[in-house]
Amino acid sequence: MKKAVASARKGAGTGGDPLRLIRFTRPGKKRSRAYITLNSDEPGVRGLFRFRPETALPLNALVDVLLRGESTLTQGERELIATYVSARNECRFCCYTHAALAAVRLPEGMPLVQAVCADPESAPVSAKLRALLRLAGAVQEGGRHVTEEHITAARAEGATDLEIHDTVLIAAAFCMFNRYVDGLGTHAPDDPDAYAARARMKGGYVTVLAEALRQAHA
Repeated sequence: MKKAVASARKGAGTGGDPLRLIRFTRPGKKRSRAYITLNSDEPGVRGLFRFRPETALPLNALVDVLLRGESTLTQGERELIATYVSARNECRFCCYTHAALAAVRLPEGMPLVQAVCADPESAPVSAKLRALLRLAGAVQEGGRHVTEEHITAARAEGATDLEIHDTVLIAAAFCMFNRYVDGLGTHAPDDPDAYAARARMKGGYVTVLAEALRQAHA
């Protein structure tokens, strides 16, 4: 399997700063505004959600089910899959956002996120999660890169059909989100606090979106 395009810096601390823990092979585009005129200064997908709330609600509902709904995979594991896919796509905003979210939901914190983005094969994760990360990586390359061997390997490590289904859908959905964010030229803040603060917010994705939209129209 092709290794993740993000690499981790050795010797990083244990803080929650994904900007110091994850880097990319290609330099980012420093943009102060998106390709289209948005009605918000918020970065990444948040500005796009404000621009088109009609599409924002179903998109957030999907992510809420996949990453926050009931599952035999923990919220941290699911956020980690989303982060890994976003790292492979070199989508800074999505990667940094979900790295911060994964870090606060995993007992091992940001060091585990760092390790997975650097190389999931050597990262200290369960055999089942490693098999699911391989599956997610194949989806990120393209749906036809998924083989029967990926599924058989995941099942051999104890993954259920529902866990396999959701892993594929998380990977596919975040490829869409990554292209949505970068395809419209949105920017990713350099300040790690912008991601850490969102990661600490209570409630699911739909709840946070609804509150943001309410404040925008207050």
